[in-house]
Amino acid sequence: MHAAGLDFGGAPLFEALDLALAAGSWTCLLGPSGVGKTSLLRLIAGLVAPWPGTTVECGDGGPLRGRIAYMAQQDLLLPWLPALDNVLLGARLRRERIDGAARERARWLLARVGLGEKLAALPAALSGGQRQRVALARTLFEARPLVLMDEPFSALDAITRHQLQALAAELLNGATVLHVTHDPWEALRLADRLYVMAGAPARLGAAVVLDGEPPRDVGAPALARRHAELLALLANGKREAA
Repeated sequence: MHAAGLDFGGAPLFEALDLALAAGSWTCLLGPSGVGKTSLLRLIAGLVAPWPGTTVECGDGGPLRGRIAYMAQQDLLLPWLPALDNVLLGARLRRERIDGAARERARWLLARVGLGEKLAALPAALSGGQRQRVALARTLFEARPLVLMDEPFSALDAITRHQLQALAAELLNGATVLHVTHDPWEALRLADRLYVMAGAPARLGAAVVLDGEPPRDVGAPALARRHAELLALLANGKREAA
């Protein structure tokens, strides 16, 4: 993405923003609420129109259309569809043939996120955390090379969050991931690199490159030091946004 600009409420949310994602890497984006992280994901996903001159493309120069799986903050489950069919929703909307192999993969993903006994459950019968797990399974089912995730684990209890972070790291290995989170530990555990977004108009700070293979052990002393550094960066960003 090059020279990206976007308005919100008549004011520039960000302008002349550049972001390059290395193929197969996991990038986390942190920053104060309202700074534009979600809007940036939506711009990349093609859901909002950027300023003229904004370039969003793959490294091969091709369009992103058809290469993206997007997990929004809201689960966006269709209330009349059971969990299994919500996972298959993207394929249905594309009018793809849903064969036995596709259904088996959807069942397997729901089992991996801990909902193997909830295949026929409607969204109204699921908790907020369970609904988020269905949305994660749906995103993983898409198997796209670029995955955009907006706070994908925010509704989960601590143990489930830890487990599904590890699952996402396993199943998205090799994909290019851009992940918005408010949790510094989550970013440090999963990302190959991370950015803090701050300011008005917003800008991206220097990349923080992390060593080691995700998912990392958050109890490691080296990660605790990085956590302290990241908190300082976030505090500076919050002051800039005030």
